[in-house]
Amino acid sequence: MTNLGVLISGRGSNLEALINASNKKEIPAKIAVVISDKSDAFGLERARKHNIEAVYINPDDFKGKDAYEQGIVKTLKKHNVNLVCLAGYMRIAGKVLIDSYKSKIINIHPSLLPAFPGLNAQKQALEHGVKISGATVHFVDEGCDTGPIIVQSAVPVLAGDTIEILSSRILAEEHKLYPLAVKYFAEGKLKIEGRRVIIQ
Repeated sequence: MTNLGVLISGRGSNLEALINASNKKEIPAKIAVVISDKSDAFGLERARKHNIEAVYINPDDFKGKDAYEQGIVKTLKKHNVNLVCLAGYMRIAGKVLIDSYKSKIINIHPSLLPAFPGLNAQKQALEHGVKISGATVHFVDEGCDTGPIIVQSAVPVLAGDTIEILSSRILAEEHKLYPLAVKYFAEGKLKIEGRRVIIQ
């Protein structure tokens, strides 16, 4: 059984998708701890509702990013986490976190990477006039949404789409895609070869 540590900054809808998939035994994984860098993140309430340990770690309590990430790693290790899932976590993972969980951190992003990394991906997609957007789950490296891609799902961009409408259509795919990527990891099916992730 894979122990997940989920890092969030907000409402935690992808966290909810992972909780549901775990509870239904759709993935051989359980969420051991949820960590937020925001005290008012609704995802903390989602976790507590399901009797999952929910921890707020205040970045301002630490002298710099390295010390802050050491605090995160300490909490993850305490809960025997072997896969870290970023789910709306609004910070770029640094060296301390990445080195502690080498090739064991994944993230979900609302675009077909490498297109539209970073913030406001749906807005970027609409402004560029693309016909297809989507969602990507990838391994995390020290760049911004630059790690090897695990799985992707395409979502059409329709005439009349607003940021909100497109975002909701992409989010529906995210909720299917993230548990799938976790399932592949937990079953030992993922092998990284350079930029490519082979699903065995």
